[in-house]
Amino acid sequence: MTIQKTQDEIIADFELFGDWMDKYEYIIQLGKELPLIDDKYKTEENLIKGCQSRVWLHADYREGKLFFTADSDAVITKGLVSLVIKVLSGHTPKDIVDADLYFVDAIGLSSHLSPTRSNGLLSMLKQIKLYALAYQTKSVGS
Repeated sequence: MTIQKTQDEIIADFELFGDWMDKYEYIIQLGKELPLIDDKYKTEENLIKGCQSRVWLHADYREGKLFFTADSDAVITKGLVSLVIKVLSGHTPKDIVDADLYFVDAIGLSSHLSPTRSNGLLSMLKQIKLYALAYQTKSVGS
């Protein structure tokens, strides 16, 4: 599935919920379903800078695509990173770098997250794009 189709699916899922308490519950549920990062990757190096909560993100490059695993010590943050991974994991570095990530605004996250959570979400997206850029540069250079 393309990045755009996954974002459209997430937007449609969020439209099913009437209020933000239900949407937060859904985000928490997504966090519980997040494939956990292997403990050996819960290192300082994999911590995302700019998040108030601790968020670990690991990138695995296989067959020309990036696959991400993550974990967080906060339930909402874990759900947010789960959404990001759902959209971007399993795609080529080029697709990730070029992706227009509109789902965050479309589902209203920008206006319903605290400033610190918004910054954390932006940091997650930035880190994934940086991983993709590094792998894209590496594959072009080899």
